Amino acid sequence: MMQLLKTTLGRLRVVGFLEGWSFLILLGIAMPLKYIWKIPEGVQVVGLLHGVLFVAYGMLVIQVKIEHSWPFKKMALALVASILPFGPFVADRKLFREETQSTDDSRPTTVDSI
Repeated sequence: MMQLLKTTLGRLRVVGFLEGWSFLILLGIAMPLKYIWKIPEGVQVVGLLHGVLFVAYGMLVIQVKIEHSWPFKKMALALVASILPFGPFVADRKLFREETQSTDDSRPTTVDSI
């Protein structure tokens, strides 16, 4: 986990995971609490957390696009993923892991790393 936080792409993956879960909790737990059982506190707390994570995700996508020279289409797909339920999880699997693997493959192998 700590290894992920050392790179911008790793931070994007972590924030994407948290943003995806906060969205699902907001839609699946907090919203029914508010509209069915008239308990609005869940939406206030989870909504604020999700909003902060949503903005952080968008900023990290733009930062990773610049650092890794992503094409506009890849950045747009990553941003669209943030507004869809389960979108950040699909983006992690299809967009971010592929980038992580290609970065790992391009590193030269040394005797110390074997």
